[in-house]
Amino acid sequence: MAAQKPFTDSDTADEAVRATCDDATLCKRFATSKGYWKDPYMQYFVRSVGERKAPEINRGYYARVQGVNQLLDAFIRKTECNCQVINLGAGLDTTFWRLKDENLLPRKFFEVDFPTIVARKIHNIKTKPPLSKPIIETHSTDSLLLDSHSLDSDRYCIIGADLRNIATMEERLKKFQLNTELPTLLLSECVLVYITPSQSSNLVHWAAETFHTAMFINYEQVNMSDRFGQVMIENLQRRQCTLAGVEVCQSLDSQKERFLKTGWEHADALDMMTVYSMLPQEDVARIERLEFLDERELLQQLLQHYSICWATKDKLNLGLSHLTF
Repeated sequence: MAAQKPFTDSDTADEAVRATCDDATLCKRFATSKGYWKDPYMQYFVRSVGERKAPEINRGYYARVQGVNQLLDAFIRKTECNCQVINLGAGLDTTFWRLKDENLLPRKFFEVDFPTIVARKIHNIKTKPPLSKPIIETHSTDSLLLDSHSLDSDRYCIIGADLRNIATMEERLKKFQLNTELPTLLLSECVLVYITPSQSSNLVHWAAETFHTAMFINYEQVNMSDRFGQVMIENLQRRQCTLAGVEVCQSLDSQKERFLKTGWEHADALDMMTVYSMLPQEDVARIERLEFLDERELLQQLLQHYSICWATKDKLNLGLSHLTF
């Protein structure tokens, strides 16, 4: 009988990171149930709305979702959908279905995450027709490639892989028709912060080397060296969740540097309080009427500790460096 592999600290850390997928999904599920934004697909991944979340958390997720979507949609429109998207650490994200509904589907939409998360997502897709039907509708043949850790169709693909093992991830993506000649958008939300700075640098360097025309959108923590940031780190550590890449989250400049040092031509970064102030203000006024916010100062502190950083390289001269809010 084969000896069982010892359970290590890194296994515990990985498990804690996987648990953040559930946290994010539950927060999005609650915020959409309150009407912050529409997502008719989230309910098929999380049935229960769950316990109440504080208004500042709901507004924070609203800013995150709207901010990321604004840049993502702008890239897809700029390429006239002649592009591909790779969502790194996608979790139970529903962007593929939203893009299909809005006629903004790229040539192909890839998702990568831990195999255990991918297996759960595939199970949900297989057993929920509202999820599987849009995939089948955009597929040209009768059969989908489907096993427990990957799903591949003409326009949508999920693979189980570890982002720290770039060679294996790249091999699997290419097996499912990743096209390195197409304009490519890479997306990571609260993902790079859980791997070491050298691992995240390797990942963004691989992306810059692999695609000649591309945009990388990274949403995660920033300004983490102050007291509020330290409290965030301590709260996560209590759950065995170590922010291995937190040193890159010291400032907006350190966020941009990661990309500028690894082959990207242009990088911008904004904290989420700034992004929140740049979103369509009519809709912001609408969501601010949904729930009473006791302390606006807490919302400001929270949003000042998250950021969106986006980097571009543009061999095709599509004007990607001008994409902004």
